Amino acid sequence: MPHANQFSKKQASQQLPLISIYWDYQNAKLSPSQAKSLLDLAQSKGRVISAKVYYNAQCQDQVSVKDDFGNLFNCLNVPCPLKDSADNQLIADCLGDIHSNMSPDIIMIISGDGDFIKLVHNLQKLGKQAIILAQKGNVKQKLKELADEFYFLDDLPRLTNNKTQAQNTTLMSQINCKEAIEYLIEAINTLSNQGKPTVFGSIDKLMRQLCDKYQGCSSISTANGKRFKNFSQFIDVAVKDGKVRKQNHELFLTELDMLAA
Repeated sequence: MPHANQFSKKQASQQLPLISIYWDYQNAKLSPSQAKSLLDLAQSKGRVISAKVYYNAQCQDQVSVKDDFGNLFNCLNVPCPLKDSADNQLIADCLGDIHSNMSPDIIMIISGDGDFIKLVHNLQKLGKQAIILAQKGNVKQKLKELADEFYFLDDLPRLTNNKTQAQNTTLMSQINCKEAIEYLIEAINTLSNQGKPTVFGSIDKLMRQLCDKYQGCSSISTANGKRFKNFSQFIDVAVKDGKVRKQNHELFLTELDMLAA
């Protein structure tokens, strides 16, 4: 018979956010040790369910990608000579994964290419968190600003060295559902007053700024002690509670809460 501790570990892993990694090798070339640090960083934030690197073996500087990273990543060769072929394949795969039965909660994109700006917009509308990692001097400012989290690849050693501390901080950072809904209302009201769209990604980012204890939906504790699997589940609770309403991937306050505000 399985030990009780085995069940608790399984339950804990099921509650972790699901993470998928999409790496544009042409834009961001990493060494094997850096790639391992990248995986360590992802694993510190949740459960990695997919890690893909896109490359073109016809290019001399990319021919060894499968040999170098095949033990860590799913290496996808995109030999088409047309510009942005690998980027387009990455975007298509990401959107396909989002609508699959195993949809990730967090998407890590390893690239500073502006081609991914629209993808990040779409991910945030769907309630997903987008983390961008790019090389210094090779990142579009708009992409950097849009990301829910942004890191320079040069900082990977420091980020992974601090991962244990970050995990402990996340465990200590708890906010109950009622409090979280109040911050949700404040975030919607703030964005509305600024004339900005109240999409999931923008609201989640602002809630992190408004409340130190809020570190994403997994830091919200429900009445039965469970955590939310993704931001959309938390929003569904707030909608059912009558506090907010959803319309075309945006959130709005109910008339009652608008009067109270």
